[in-house]
Amino acid sequence: MKTQDIIFAAVTGLTVAFIGADFLNGVNLGHYAWHLFWLFPILSVVCLEVANQIGKKITFIDEAAKFFLVGAFSAVIDIKVYQFSAWMFGLFILISPLVSKSISFLAATVVKYGGNKLWVFEKNGKDGIKKEVIQFLTITLIGMIIDVAAFYCATHFWQPATVPTEIWTESSIIIAALVAAIWNFLGYKYVVFKKSK
Repeated sequence: MKTQDIIFAAVTGLTVAFIGADFLNGVNLGHYAWHLFWLFPILSVVCLEVANQIGKKITFIDEAAKFFLVGAFSAVIDIKVYQFSAWMFGLFILISPLVSKSISFLAATVVKYGGNKLWVFEKNGKDGIKKEVIQFLTITLIGMIIDVAAFYCATHFWQPATVPTEIWTESSIIIAALVAAIWNFLGYKYVVFKKSK
């Protein structure tokens, strides 16, 4: 495993720990939150190493693990940009949370593009970049529709009565990202960053 893989996996684990800590604090288990800050980075690196070893025989597994890490990091960006934009819009004018969610999704998309292009699928060339960007934006736009629809359904129809709204909203962002991730992975792997033979 390369040094950049270890660093990115550890940083992703650390950033996800912040979201996990928010969740634990929200359900009155905050006294366990500090464990996430050492556990998640270690688990991220170990799981990536396992996927790397399996990926030597099945390339798909290594790519899927890296895709998951890029997605997890993007989800943190998604959540934090959502919180920030909802707070900003809340200060000035009343705007639907779906607008904030769309903004956060687009910010996370920039992170996804760079991470998937350069790290997951290792397509470093600039040949056909216009076509690649158009394909990426098309796949991502459809992914955004899937993401926002899943977020809407989760926040309006699936919220458990025992979970506070703020915690469920953050959880719904993760649920939406996971639903859209299947579409995005297949689209990025087989269309956008498809390697020439």
